[in-house]
Amino acid sequence: MIPLRLDHLARAAGAVLMDAHGRPAGPDAPEGRVLVDGPVVTDSRECRPGSLYVARVGEQADGHAFIGAAQEAGAVAALTSRPVGGVAHLLTDDVQTAFGAIARAVVDAAPDLTIVGITGSSGKTSTKDLLAQVLRTGAETVAPEGSYNGEIGVPLTVCRITPTTRFLVAEMGSRGIGHIAYLTRIAPPRIGIVLNVGQAHVGEFGGRDNIARAKAELVAALPASGVAILNADDPAVAAMATATTARVVLVGESAAANIRAEEVELDESGRPSFGVLSPAGTAQVRLRLHGRHHVGNALSVIAAALECGLPLDDIVAALAVAGPVSRWRMEVTERADGVTIVNDAYNANPDSMRAALRALRAMKGPADAGPGRRTWAVLGEMFELGPDSHTEHQQVGAVAVAQDVDRLVVVGAGAGLIGDGAVAAGMPPAHLARVPDTDAAYALLTENLRRGDVVLFKSSRDAGLRWLGDRVAETVHGNEVRS
Repeated sequence: MIPLRLDHLARAAGAVLMDAHGRPAGPDAPEGRVLVDGPVVTDSRECRPGSLYVARVGEQADGHAFIGAAQEAGAVAALTSRPVGGVAHLLTDDVQTAFGAIARAVVDAAPDLTIVGITGSSGKTSTKDLLAQVLRTGAETVAPEGSYNGEIGVPLTVCRITPTTRFLVAEMGSRGIGHIAYLTRIAPPRIGIVLNVGQAHVGEFGGRDNIARAKAELVAALPASGVAILNADDPAVAAMATATTARVVLVGESAAANIRAEEVELDESGRPSFGVLSPAGTAQVRLRLHGRHHVGNALSVIAAALECGLPLDDIVAALAVAGPVSRWRMEVTERADGVTIVNDAYNANPDSMRAALRALRAMKGPADAGPGRRTWAVLGEMFELGPDSHTEHQQVGAVAVAQDVDRLVVVGAGAGLIGDGAVAAGMPPAHLARVPDTDAAYALLTENLRRGDVVLFKSSRDAGLRWLGDRVAETVHGNEVRS
């Protein structure tokens, strides 16, 4: 991270600087001059010389128990909620809040940093990965690992910036009103991207209107000199233009979009290409990612990269080679026996389910392609949908039929309604399998998959289908292959 002294971090965090004996260190104590210039981590195993170790108390473990290991690995200090011995530490009543304040101090030490915030009900991580790959062609860029998008993930990402970092991509998730507003105070964005407002976590929010209100917190936090990049094709997102004093750039396929996609086409693997019209000119965009839904993600990336000063031709060239980074997001594996695995089971909501099923249909190819290429949708439960859960699961089954899925496998009792919806929409019972768990699904797939089949795995994370997808991807002719 940007090197900062412990006394500076203590003031920023509102913490008490303590010496290695657990006693308060005075203003002239040597502890104050200790420099934190290594990684800031919450896992003691990731400590390096110069690290600050954040001792969180979680559901499974108390981070204070690992302070000794952190020190042995090179940590020069810890952030704690009780006095400890052996290492200088910053003592606070609330480690999470203090960590956020430390991250903000790091941002304040980087006046040339441009922060791009990204939110949306789906697509945040894929868009973050795309944008980071594009911006890195122009200057040093830091982006979250995986889906580090919450109260701990954002500070961890911020603390990875260096004196030469020019762009920080901050993915911002939310499970309630006020969450994104809090994250924007840690990493204040100059550019904000809102992808969509869907049904993700609607049970926790209490309705889609509240989801829109939460996502709009990113837009409201932008300065007047900032830029809001909004999805013109989502009315709830486009309406956020009134929530900001920043300049608004609309992206999408709508005629109202300032940066617009035209003539979208998908190749035989479901990878999109399209023409883009923008104030910076026109270009032909071709993506390596699978699924038409990435068109909107790419448009947001183009808009943000243009605002960061990259030429359109360079952006398009970077998009053409940008690939998947975070696991289990439309992750495509071609098995040696000719079976294609599409593992998109990191998470799921009704919108992302529909997008994945449309992508599966595109990968099947045209109806006149001939026999032998079948699509399988292996679907699990979607969590946190609230009172509409029953209907939403049934509608996913109907979408599977509309997208011409050849075989539907619903895994677990909670996914049973997906099967009910498929049958009601006309799926022959022989094309539907209901299995109790992932082991049963694995056995069914191992016995029935054949060359040319395309298999989609999609569910909420806790349903565990991402692990099933990995297992099936590592299986050839019934034998599990381990690398």
